[in-house]
Amino acid sequence: MKTRFFDHIDLRVKDRKRAESFYLHVLPALGFTNRRSEQEWETYYAEGEGKPPFLSFEEDPNHQPNGTRISFWADTHEEVDRVAEVVRQAGGKVLEGPELCRDYTPDYYAFFFEDPDGNKLEICCRTIPK
Repeated sequence: MKTRFFDHIDLRVKDRKRAESFYLHVLPALGFTNRRSEQEWETYYAEGEGKPPFLSFEEDPNHQPNGTRISFWADTHEEVDRVAEVVRQAGGKVLEGPELCRDYTPDYYAFFFEDPDGNKLEICCRTIPK
C-alpha cells in the first residue's frame, strides 16, 4: 500500500525576499525544517530518510494568486493554534480561524491564511475515518 501521496509543492511568489522572510518562520513550524537556498529556488524539506517531501518557491513577477489552497496536516488542535500564531507573527493574512469548521466535518479544526503574495494556505486537524 502506498504510504506517500505527494512528493513536493512548487509555489510561485512575486517577491522572493518577502516570501523568504515569511516562510523562514512558517515552514519550520509546519515540519519543513531543512532549508536549501539556490539561485532560482528556496526549498524547505521535511525531516526524514531518503527523499522527504518538500516545498519550494520561485520568484515570478507575473504571479497572480488564485483560489487554489494548500492544506497542511496537524495532529492536534494545539498544533493548529501554534502554527496560527507563527503565521500571525510572520505577517501572514488571517482569513479564518483557528476554528471548528462543522460544515466540512464535525471535527474539522482549521486555520486559513494567505502568504504575503496572496497564496492561500491552511493547517487542519481532523479525525481519520475508520
